[in-house]
Amino acid sequence: MESALDPHAALALLEWQVELGVTEAIGDAPVDRYALADTAPRLDRAAVVASTAPAVPQKAPAMDPVQEARKAAASATALPSLRQALAEFDDCELKKGARNLVFADGMPGSRVMIIGEAPGRDEDREGRPFVGRAGQLLDRMLAAIGLDRQKNVYITNVLPWRPPQNRDPLPLEIGMMKPFLERHVALAQPQVLVLMGNISCDAVLGKRGITRLRGQWTQAMNLPVMPMFHPAYLLRQPQMKRQAWADLLELKAKLREQ
Repeated sequence: MESALDPHAALALLEWQVELGVTEAIGDAPVDRYALADTAPRLDRAAVVASTAPAVPQKAPAMDPVQEARKAAASATALPSLRQALAEFDDCELKKGARNLVFADGMPGSRVMIIGEAPGRDEDREGRPFVGRAGQLLDRMLAAIGLDRQKNVYITNVLPWRPPQNRDPLPLEIGMMKPFLERHVALAQPQVLVLMGNISCDAVLGKRGITRLRGQWTQAMNLPVMPMFHPAYLLRQPQMKRQAWADLLELKAKLREQ
């Protein structure tokens, strides 16, 4: 049956319905909304959250500072390039608070290589190991057995940067610097190593107890090693200089044998 409404009457009726507040057109046949609920597509909540969540940047894998130190040390083919590798090594926090890199002093290629602990205030300021009061005492000790850092002794430290307030180096710091120290010894090619103090014994021998270790020859890095009291300790405990003198005589005798 065709509608009896002409277009003009239908339009007038529609406008009248809009004025009454009608906002939605409804079809001729009723719709069962309850029936539609079971067939409506369900949203995957996890997918929605994943799609709307902001992207989280992926963290780069943590770098192993000891492994990085090994790579940097191994790349050095001579003492100058080893010094450069240390200067460019940024994984050790001590570098940020130090004034200077304290690499070495003395004569490269000497038969005797002395390994101290870490730079102090004077060493940090001048960029050379053993230049303060302890260094002056060391020079007198060496001179007593005919050695001189300017002629036949080469000197370095376990750490090239000064720890804050001259505190003892941390195990992580020693571990980071050990690859550089091992490479330093390999490139310097000494015949004898002298370890001054507990920290150097820890780094080279893996043990502490300088009062027990001193004066006894041992082996490390394929070299004869003599642990001795650090000159700074002798300044605080001058009564121990007798034992230090005995250790120096042992060193002198070893050099005569070689």
